[in-house]
Amino acid sequence: MDWINSLALFFGSFVSNTLASLSGGGAGLLQFPLLIFFGLPFSVALATHKVASVALGLGAAFTHIKQKSFSPKVAAYLVVVGSIGVVIGANIVLYIPEQIAETLLGLMILAIGIYSRVKKQLGQSARPINRDAKGWLLGGLGIVVIGIINGSLTAGSGLLVTMFLVRWFGFNYKQAVALTMICVGLFWNGIGGAAVAQAGAPVYWPWLPILLLGSFLGGGLGAYLTTRYSNQTIKVCFEVLTFAVGIKLLF
Repeated sequence: MDWINSLALFFGSFVSNTLASLSGGGAGLLQFPLLIFFGLPFSVALATHKVASVALGLGAAFTHIKQKSFSPKVAAYLVVVGSIGVVIGANIVLYIPEQIAETLLGLMILAIGIYSRVKKQLGQSARPINRDAKGWLLGGLGIVVIGIINGSLTAGSGLLVTMFLVRWFGFNYKQAVALTMICVGLFWNGIGGAAVAQAGAPVYWPWLPILLLGSFLGGGLGAYLTTRYSNQTIKVCFEVLTFAVGIKLLF
């Protein structure tokens, strides 16, 4: 890669991961298609993107841990439960009709974006619900399903987790985004990348240092911005990114 293409790859990674860290998901909106544009096959681009996205989680985690903006117990719950779905999804990715799966996911993400826009007060303040044994169990089933989506598809699962945490457990947007970045960005993507590679999709290592740097810096910047902006601003960013990801998956 010459320096111009390397710079373009870094910039694309940095921007996509900044937006994802601020909004609670969607890094694959720009980074994954960029890898395909530069010539990587679908499965190689998927594995490379997932491994690189671990740095998004690292960058975001550094800020969120410092700010103590999430519950370690809830984070551990999401990591353990979601990882089950991630491994399942990573092992069936090569057998899923890509166009059908991405169309359905695009419709789902558009729907949650519209739902968030209509519900003006959604996620503006923390209102704990479904945090008894039954709620955690049923919520765990939902997280497993989203984990399967994360392991098998390229973009959007973080946005689903963010909305699920807001709607099912009653977290506000700041809390939900922090949990999503640490659990999905750091752990789910790391496990998913390893599982996809194990399933036969090799990671393209020569480009990984550029992607890791862009993801780490973008993740850190996005997390920093979440500590500076209100829940309403983060809600708007979430909605804009859901519309963008949903339309991208559909068309």
